[in-house]
Amino acid sequence: MVGDEDELAYLREEREFTNVQLVERPNGDFAHTIARQLYFSTWQELLYERLATGEDEPAELAALAAKAVKEVAYHRDHAEHWTLRLGDGTDVSRERMRTALDELWRYTGELFQPVEGLAVDWDDVREQWTRRIADVLGRAGLSLPEGPQAASWAAGAGRQGIHTEPFGRMLAEMQHLHRSHPGASW
Repeated sequence: MVGDEDELAYLREEREFTNVQLVERPNGDFAHTIARQLYFSTWQELLYERLATGEDEPAELAALAAKAVKEVAYHRDHAEHWTLRLGDGTDVSRERMRTALDELWRYTGELFQPVEGLAVDWDDVREQWTRRIADVLGRAGLSLPEGPQAASWAAGAGRQGIHTEPFGRMLAEMQHLHRSHPGASW
């Protein structure tokens, strides 16, 4: 059991983090940041909506999810508006957005893997997510990834503590100062 928030953030080893690999992808250019945010915040919004109304969920979790829906809706809306601007913008912005969507697509499958302890219909979440993403992309003059890029190997072991190389570098940078000066107060 982790003692406090500093321990949670700065003293865990890489394998103790159980985030999906999509969120550990480097920002790259702005289109990558927006594509990642669109994919992830759309999923979060759908998940939190279900948790907020789920009868099988603890009351504390449902209340927290209800608050989180409002915050994540803002992030989804922000990503959606930028997706529309980039997709319907210049040839360069459209191509960058298309490339980002294609490159990050293989990391989205992990979002729909069941999470122990959550009574969620993951197939329904995937269907609704795909519809919402397709709608945004359609309005932006883009489409869901397909072809070799979409059919290539899919990532998906972040929740089991297997992470991408960029995650290790990011974690080392984040933890360096705290680990170099144990017990320091900030």
